[in-house]
Parts: sequence; C-alpha cells; structure tokens
Amino acid sequence: MTAAKPAPLSRRERPAKPALTREGIVATALEVMRAEGLDRVTMRRLATELDTGAASLYVYVRNTAELRAYMLDELLAGLDLSPVTAERDWRERLIAVLWSYTVVLAEHPGLAQSALVTRPSGPGYLHLLDGLLALLSAEVPAGRAAWAVDLLLHFATSTATEQGTRSQAIDARDEEDQVIAAIANAPADTYPHIAALGLELVSGAGPDRLTWGFHVLINGILQTARPT
Repeated sequence: MTAAKPAPLSRRERPAKPALTREGIVATALEVMRAEGLDRVTMRRLATELDTGAASLYVYVRNTAELRAYMLDELLAGLDLSPVTAERDWRERLIAVLWSYTVVLAEHPGLAQSALVTRPSGPGYLHLLDGLLALLSAEVPAGRAAWAVDLLLHFATSTATEQGTRSQAIDARDEEDQVIAAIANAPADTYPHIAALGLELVSGAGPDRLTWGFHVLINGILQTARPT
C-alpha cells in the first residue's frame, strides 16, 4: 500500500516570497560571486536563487554591465576612508585610500575589468570620489583635481585588473618565467637598452612599484597645469 501524497498547499498557505529589490539582487549576486566566481553571476542564475523569472530582474537592473557596477559599488562601500581625516601628510593619506581601492578590485578582477568601461555611480563610489577630492584639495587647484582624480583611479583600476587577472591565471607563473628569460637572454647587439637594464625591468613587484607609480602621478599632477 503506497503512502498518500500530501495535499498541495494553496497559494494562501504558502509562505510569501520576499519582495524583489535592487539591493536584494545585488546581495545575491555578491554571494554567488564569492562562492562560485563572477562568471556564474547571470540573470538566469540569480532568478533561480531568488525564485523568480529572469525577466523580473530587468525591472531593477537593466543588464549585466549595470549589475556589475552595482556590485562594485557595494564593495566600495566597505573601503577604509579613515585616512581622509587622519593627521598624516596628505600624499600618504591619498595613497592609502588608493591602495585600499586597488586591493578590493584586485580581489575581484572581473569587476575591476568592468570598472574600466562601466563606472559605478552609487554612494560607495561617490564617497570614494569625494574623499579623494578632499585630499587633493590640500595642494591641487580645483580644476586640476577634477581631472587628477580620474587619472589616479584609472591607474589603480587598470593595475588591479592586470594583477588580479594574472594571479588567477593557471599559466601565470609560466608566462612570467618566459618574460624574465626573454629579458635576461636578450642579446646586447640587438637589444642594447634591454640588455643594459636586464632584470631591473621586472624588479620591484608588489607594493613598492605601485606606490612609486602613485607618487609619479601625484608629482606630475602638482607640476602640470590643466590646459585652458
């Protein structure tokens, strides 16, 4: 004798699904990304997680690019902006904030790549932007600071994209070894300048080289007037 099947619940007896919101969609997307990677964050997958249809998500998010911008903005909301109001030299504080931004992006290179073409515009990004402008205002004229902040963020974003992508590549170490070998073995009669510098060309990997790059940009910003 087979067991009787349970009677189906009517719609009135089923627990109500939480209402869809953009914040809920973004939070779910971040959960999927952290667990399985950015490539798994699709509208179809999110719809399954949220127990709805994919078409319903487009009411709140226009496309995947916009979704990634919202995801990045949510991550930026967690940046440490305390250096903005600290007592150290403004250059050191500026670099500290840029470092924090770079580290966040390097941990999520897919989002960093998206940030090169689709910039976030939510409160996380605006707080970052306002903090950087506050630090630049110590020594940089307003018009120049408006352009400088874009240059600094672009350098940080592209660096994070490159380093983050390489760190996740399966053959990254082999590729790096090939570059080092090519430079080390470059014949001086054909490539005299490469041979003269040798492995100096690939030295300083890590924080020193990135910090130096920020200093180069800051010094150039201080010395270069904006064209009228």
